[in-house]
Amino acid sequence: MTETFISWGMDADWAFFTASIAGILLITLPLLLAVAMIIYADRKILGAIMLRRGPNVVGPFGLLQSFADGLKVFLQETIIPSAANKGLFLLAPIITFTVALAAWAVIPFNSGAVLADINVGLLYVLAISSLGVYGVVISGWASNSKYPFYSAMRAAAQMISYEVSIGFILVCVVLWAGTFNLNGIIEAQRGHGFGVVNAYILNPLLLPMWVLFFISSLAETARAPFDLTEAESELVAGYQTEYSSMSFALFWLGEYANILLMCMLNAILFFGGWLPPIDWEPLYLVPGWIWLFAKTFVFFFMFSWIWATVPRYRYDQLMRLGWKVFLPMSLLFIIITSGYLMLTRYGV
Repeated sequence: MTETFISWGMDADWAFFTASIAGILLITLPLLLAVAMIIYADRKILGAIMLRRGPNVVGPFGLLQSFADGLKVFLQETIIPSAANKGLFLLAPIITFTVALAAWAVIPFNSGAVLADINVGLLYVLAISSLGVYGVVISGWASNSKYPFYSAMRAAAQMISYEVSIGFILVCVVLWAGTFNLNGIIEAQRGHGFGVVNAYILNPLLLPMWVLFFISSLAETARAPFDLTEAESELVAGYQTEYSSMSFALFWLGEYANILLMCMLNAILFFGGWLPPIDWEPLYLVPGWIWLFAKTFVFFFMFSWIWATVPRYRYDQLMRLGWKVFLPMSLLFIIITSGYLMLTRYGV
């Protein structure tokens, strides 16, 4: 894109700056639209499972309901509790929203269609996603209210616990792919399953890691049955209790952007990303971003399905699962995977 602007007679520095801004907007604007649509899809899926209609009034088939809700919160008054730390109270939702968008810089939507195709893309995603806990913790502390504070403490322990397991799971993927670059990880899955399937899902060493990664994705995004940071029966609305207007909307947008990111990472790391499911030439006629979005929506449907059907865990069950089940399993599979690769791939 930079070369295009230079060919139009623009200075090299300005061309690079303009291309960077254009690339950011090409990701951010469709992402915000996608977040609005998956909130609608979430409510429709829940409505279908619970045998009710879901949004069906605002716009055709209720498609404009998310935009109506966004307009409503935009027009509301921002209320700041008198005992709250005003600066941190307003900063927390900005951190959550900004961090949720920053992780998308290294996500490949097609071959070469990525804002920053860096060699350590997976490490970048892991680092950025771990910063999301700061917005939750700061909001809980700055609200100066017991329910948000309890929620913040839960969020800190929960996200840290499952990030450790996610890190070890990703080590298994990196060992097999031989790279931290997300495009490289996708290319390593081409024809991996019996020379036909573009995915790691048929690999007996990586299939259990995908199961652990999918469940950890639910916990990392505080999605049911691990939504203990927002448990309405105990904490009213958790760290969001004292928030209203656009500050509440930024939390909501950041939360769904993170959910969409984790669904896309499931598709990229284990299901071939923008590659078609089968390594068959006619399927490559379909643009890669369509395959990626289709796989992402399948995972999002699973997220919604679990939310509607699985009861919430107790907090001790949540922590036991993370530290006593997922952590030992992920460590064990690192040893098994690396040992297998040393014997077969490197002949040691």
